[in-house]
Amino acid sequence: MTTESTPHADRVPSLYLSHGAPTLPIDPALPAAGFTALAAHLPRPQAILMLSAHWGTARPVVSIATKPETIHDFYGFPRELYEIQYPAAGAPDVARRAAQLLSDDGIATGEEPHGLDHGAWVPMLLMFPHADVPVAQISIQPHMGPAHHFRVGRALRTLRDEGVMVVGSGQITHNLRAADFGARPEDADPRVAEFTDWFESHLAARDVDALLDYRARAPHAALMHPTDEHLLPIFAALGAADDDYTVGVQSLGTYQRALAMTNYVFGHA
Repeated sequence: MTTESTPHADRVPSLYLSHGAPTLPIDPALPAAGFTALAAHLPRPQAILMLSAHWGTARPVVSIATKPETIHDFYGFPRELYEIQYPAAGAPDVARRAAQLLSDDGIATGEEPHGLDHGAWVPMLLMFPHADVPVAQISIQPHMGPAHHFRVGRALRTLRDEGVMVVGSGQITHNLRAADFGARPEDADPRVAEFTDWFESHLAARDVDALLDYRARAPHAALMHPTDEHLLPIFAALGAADDDYTVGVQSLGTYQRALAMTNYVFGHA
């Protein structure tokens, strides 16, 4: 995929990543190489502010950890996965700056020294394997909807001019009950493509109103997202984007019949 150049030397795009299963770094059947290729097409950020589907709180909380631990927040996977460490430095100054921006917009925000959950460290391990880009996390609010997360992203947008990449990490389709872990990529449920096609056409049209109302308007929305915590981070990334953003789409296929792995880059017109 390609991304557009920007006239602002320090402005970086915002991203939404479909991080897939925790085994992404160790399972050769999964598209780990796609994340490495994506990073090669992106400007190098000064820091990353990550919103992961796997850290939910009642109100936004930023992590001010200086050395965030690698959280293995999953069970029953191969031992080698639990031995992986991602020793990126934290970005407490970025976290506090984000908290201030949210506060200025009337969004009360807390602070705590939270580590990196697998929605954060798994894609970062593949994109920045040397762990040389500082990473801070900010929580999502699973009980609140797309409009709230879009507002959060809007409040954070100025960070992009400071070299901070706002990254949402989830899954563009996420229904584990509909997954078939023995399925091949070519066995994808056709309703997955109907949903992602709708979403991508409205992203391309910058139809924010429709996107925020996706549960009522998108085909098979409740099937693709019985709960929407894995999609909420895309609305923060969208909110952090320019009004006239371009969208780059990196489709890495659909796995386990129902889990699409597509990444989105919101760049500059």
